Amino acid sequence: MTKKKVFIISHSHWDREWYMPFEQHHMRLVTLIDNLLDIFKHDPDFNSFHLDGQMIALDDYLAVRPERKPELAAAIKAGKLRIGPFYILQDDFLISPESNVRNMIIGRDQAREYGQEVPLGYFPDTFGNMGQTPQMMALANLKTAAFGRGVTPTGFNNQVGDADYASQYSEMWWQGPDGTRILGLLFANWYSNGNEIPVEKTAAKAFWDQKLADAEKFASTDNLLMMNGVDHQPVQLDVTAAIKVANELYPNYEFIHTNFTDYLSTLSADLPQDLSTIHGELTSQETDGWYTLANTASSRVYLKQENTKNERLLENQAEPLATMAYTAQDYPHDRLRYAWKLLLQNHPHDSICGCSVDEVHREMLTRFAKSQEVARFITHDALMTLTAKINTVEFGTQAKPFVVVNTTGFTKSGLTRIVVEWNRIDFSAAGSIQEQRAQLIQQLKALPELMVVDAHGQSVPFRLIDQQVAFHYDLPKDRFREPFQAIELTIELNMVDMPAFAWRTLALQPATQAGVADSAVKAQPRLISNEWLKVVVEDDGSLTMTNRETGKVYHQMLVFEDTGDMGNEYIYRQTADNHAYYSTDFPMDVRLVHADELGSELELTNYLEVPVSADDQLAQETQAVIDITKRTAKRSAEKVPLTITTKIRLNPHSRQLQFESHLNNQAKDHRLRVLFKTALVAETHVADSIYETVTRPNHPAKNWQNPTNPQHQQAFASVFNEANGVTVGNFGLNEYEILPQDNTIALTMLRCVGEMGDWGYFATPEAQCQGEFTFNYSVELTDGSKAQQVASYQRAQGAQTPFSVQQTTRHAGTLAADHQYLEVNTPEFAVTSLKRANTGTGMTLRGYNLGDRQVPLNVSVGDLQAEPVNFFEEPLTDVDLTTLAAAEIKTLLFTEKERS
Repeated sequence: MTKKKVFIISHSHWDREWYMPFEQHHMRLVTLIDNLLDIFKHDPDFNSFHLDGQMIALDDYLAVRPERKPELAAAIKAGKLRIGPFYILQDDFLISPESNVRNMIIGRDQAREYGQEVPLGYFPDTFGNMGQTPQMMALANLKTAAFGRGVTPTGFNNQVGDADYASQYSEMWWQGPDGTRILGLLFANWYSNGNEIPVEKTAAKAFWDQKLADAEKFASTDNLLMMNGVDHQPVQLDVTAAIKVANELYPNYEFIHTNFTDYLSTLSADLPQDLSTIHGELTSQETDGWYTLANTASSRVYLKQENTKNERLLENQAEPLATMAYTAQDYPHDRLRYAWKLLLQNHPHDSICGCSVDEVHREMLTRFAKSQEVARFITHDALMTLTAKINTVEFGTQAKPFVVVNTTGFTKSGLTRIVVEWNRIDFSAAGSIQEQRAQLIQQLKALPELMVVDAHGQSVPFRLIDQQVAFHYDLPKDRFREPFQAIELTIELNMVDMPAFAWRTLALQPATQAGVADSAVKAQPRLISNEWLKVVVEDDGSLTMTNRETGKVYHQMLVFEDTGDMGNEYIYRQTADNHAYYSTDFPMDVRLVHADELGSELELTNYLEVPVSADDQLAQETQAVIDITKRTAKRSAEKVPLTITTKIRLNPHSRQLQFESHLNNQAKDHRLRVLFKTALVAETHVADSIYETVTRPNHPAKNWQNPTNPQHQQAFASVFNEANGVTVGNFGLNEYEILPQDNTIALTMLRCVGEMGDWGYFATPEAQCQGEFTFNYSVELTDGSKAQQVASYQRAQGAQTPFSVQQTTRHAGTLAADHQYLEVNTPEFAVTSLKRANTGTGMTLRGYNLGDRQVPLNVSVGDLQAEPVNFFEEPLTDVDLTTLAAAEIKTLLFTEKERS
């Protein structure tokens, strides 16, 4: 008789920071690895320990125990400590596509410094799993992914039926939207199903009777997986003794202390033919909806905003500009990796999700700041290097040239702002600092009429926003710092149809001709419009928007909604009074700020009054650890002002209406959203996800009990049909909901709660998000066609990255004043990365298909040749360079053509 095999893998799921600050968890990690190194020496039967799939644990350990690195390396080489393949265990949905990839690249590279990484995509506790996981794992040479959430196991005696997110087995095929299929392992009984195995025989018999039955209910083979560990679990020192007892008690089973590599090898050989296939993203779509944890997308929204800022700086400014500016030998790989690692340290699922104690998230802000400063340094240095190579001699002798760069992969229009230094006096010049300042002030008063011209001498409309005399300093690379005072002129101008990865050189100079007004934008005190869009502010403060191409009129757009929240950092739960406050029920003011050739701007102020907090019942219920579904708290009768000031901007050259809302939040226990009522007939919508424009249903499954249906997004969500569409873009606002009664797109701006949640009571007063906030978002109306829909997605993504601007001097150069560095002639190709290759002299371009069908792919960099590669820049065979399949992720390596 063939014995069933029980594969026991020792591990500890290591949340780097969570219900305690990082250093508290850190010190316990040091103890864990100390104990592991000891057990490796003294217990020859202890096969190995799985270090949770994340390399950062080694970095953290060696920060305290650097002297043990040789011992640690020896344990890894011997297979005792199993490491990688990732750098951290991230939240899939709340970080960018490229951040997900860099996590794999940095993790794999660090693991290879010691030996071989574990060949398993490891997602034990992510709060839902991205739909492109199969394709992404394949592009990282991983054939299997293990995960804990998103699929409902039914047991092999049950019929799966038509359920899309259920499997009779804990093993299944997982297929992505592009058709890529990998093996999926569900921790059906969680990743702690073999934790703390008893050694005493009576206890062991009771333990294994239950655990074996639980595992056999779902296992597709006679190979049963037991995970010996759980969150921050110390290593079980007597696990091998417990395994010997189990083998004595159960002669029909073989209990083995092992590792994932050996388990996967045995499992793969025994898989049955009738495995289920699950498709796309796994977010517990067919559960009761209460514990999907999607509301972590709106917890501590300031973290999401800083993360988006950080990602755009690194991905869309520092790296592309460094690629354009530097040779392969000078490219700052080391500095960029340092910045990426700082950023990734904020991406674990309990960190970026905002569901930890306050101390954790305070430290995150420091990491964001450090990473951003490195990115800004690289960006500035690259801009200085690039602009020094651009020929600007065609401008007049009194001109102050500057270069504007579009570092996105899309053609981009919009406002940009630059501070132009008109004149300076160095501290080393004659006269006191005060006399120098007075001289500059006199020059400022005598400033001539100004104009902006392009490289062809044509006038470009601009606004003079500010003028001042200010202190600054230069830090030359070859001498001491140089302080100075300067006349600074802040101007704003409109860049029109700037190609992807292109620059234009302009200059501020004394005027030689009068400007010509552009009448493309029409404005009245409550009305702005251009050729595509008409926007009216109604008496209740809502917007009526008209698509001037289709004639479709939308009412009740830009309505602010405030509701009580008696939930926690993980889950929104509306207070029992079930009452919403709408901006349309309160006074408002509106004024016209701008109406010129650069566009129109309205300032709308909504004066809401909302409850100051929840009532006293909530404090009692949270401290008593009452589940959120059982709470009965209501909102306080006391009110506080919630004044929202929104700048509404319409560019004459864009279909996109942009918003910037500012408020000072002094209320607690509440959620603030902005609503865009589409009233479109549609059963599904799309959202920007990880390497995917994902289609989701507007109505949840029948067994969904949660009154809300929150969803994750990156840059946009869109409702459309064959005749009309509405795309709402955002910056760092990762949560939205489609209200199915009228297909309103509800964008969460702020969610304020006072406790962490999960397994106990942890007060988090800073999660109440008191203070000043600014939110940036947009809306675009389309005719529902694929072309206009894709263009609206592009503009939503492109709006997250500002133009890069740098003043320069009049000088000769080898580069043209206006130039496109890299051509992207496929609208559906959404570029996520342009960087120098990790090795060699080439460069890599990565992106994916924004649309839902195969299209021709046309991208080029001068006369360089392209070849398809995977995430590790290894060549791929049988990949067509000329097409981009639906949902395809494609990385191209550009190198010089070989000479014949």
